[in-house]
Amino acid sequence: MMLGQKEKLLSPADLLDKYSEGSAFYFGSPRRTLLAEGELVRLSVEGKGEELERLPRRVADLLAGVRAGNAAEPVIVGAIPFTVNSGVRPELFVPRQTEWAGPLAEAVAAQADIAGDAARSVFDGEADGGTFKIVSFPTESDYEAAVRKGLEQLRSGKLRKVVLSRSLRLENCPPVQTGRLLRRLAASNTRGYTFAVPLRASGSGHNAGQGQGTAPASAARTLIGASPELLVARSGQLVTANPLAGSAARSSDPAEDKRRADALLLSAKDRHEHAVVVEAVASALRPYCRKLDVPAEPSVIGTKTMWHLSTKVTGELLEPAASSLELAVAMHPTPAVCGTPTGPARTAIRELESFDRRYFTGMVGWCDAAGDGEWAVTIRCAEIAEDAVTLYAGAGIVEGSDPAAELAETSSKLKTLLLAMGMDPDTGSGGGGKSV
Repeated sequence: MMLGQKEKLLSPADLLDKYSEGSAFYFGSPRRTLLAEGELVRLSVEGKGEELERLPRRVADLLAGVRAGNAAEPVIVGAIPFTVNSGVRPELFVPRQTEWAGPLAEAVAAQADIAGDAARSVFDGEADGGTFKIVSFPTESDYEAAVRKGLEQLRSGKLRKVVLSRSLRLENCPPVQTGRLLRRLAASNTRGYTFAVPLRASGSGHNAGQGQGTAPASAARTLIGASPELLVARSGQLVTANPLAGSAARSSDPAEDKRRADALLLSAKDRHEHAVVVEAVASALRPYCRKLDVPAEPSVIGTKTMWHLSTKVTGELLEPAASSLELAVAMHPTPAVCGTPTGPARTAIRELESFDRRYFTGMVGWCDAAGDGEWAVTIRCAEIAEDAVTLYAGAGIVEGSDPAAELAETSSKLKTLLLAMGMDPDTGSGGGGKSV
């Protein structure tokens, strides 16, 4: 088995040009851009929860074996679901060919070229995507009811926080031009984590573990997204995590937009939600670190559609240093995507969401044989099938949460993908959608 690493100096735009749906893995971050093509070997994973704990050791052994027969440094790439089960398993493989470029943020002048023709539909062969159906699961009223039930559990003392999600499914739509959509996401997310992952094994042949509103199993699917959140990155002895929690929708009016950012930074409810997450991230990393720096105060960072409270946690790892994947597994799921305490929050999610999140709120990224790598939280994402697209969004529920406000927050988060697809986030129009 031989793998290759091309020496030619490429730009981030070059890698987007070379991306091929179904066979390539793409990951763009503030540090670098990776395009991985072909499949040298795939990690076989059983659909059992305990497999996640064994994953880092199995990946390390696999990479060591590949490394022994190759001059190039092997990497493993892919996505890991929120919950490993019989229907949804980690999609991890060692590619035959890897190509690297600098970060998208260094290609600001080329962003228009990267985005491509914004007037062109992302739907194959359609000027406006044709006519298809948009289904919200759960319904908006059912989501608000779930939030109220979650608040009841918080008041009973069972939980400090729970994250509740919903999905938006575009049905009977023309095939999506995934490469075109990826370019638009990359152009608008130069300081975040843009990704496209070919999905093959999970759920193949059956629908075990799926509920309504969940992307169906199929042979040709792609997980695509533009996450603002770094779960963990490792470079030598240095480790970085950047938890986000506490959010506010942005405004097109500059004065109102600034007011919302300032209000978010002062919000007691959002600061409490954020502190819970930072505390959990620091607790998960401390056993692996010689030193750990946790800022006392959060900052505010922005995406095209949202403001977020952010804390950048950095540390120096103990020897021998844990791999990026080992660190990611130790941290997953953080309260930013699950809640706290973790066990009761997972139980509440199973009871209140009634659908399988699949890869949403899992992790996506890469790890090399030396243990370096980057793993982003799989949010602001969609799963693309031949004639359907499923989008996901969630909101953190803490004391003081308002059901209508949390619903509005999920709607704002869904805008990342809807806008990139050329759709009106408020009406579903512009892509031929009919909301039901």
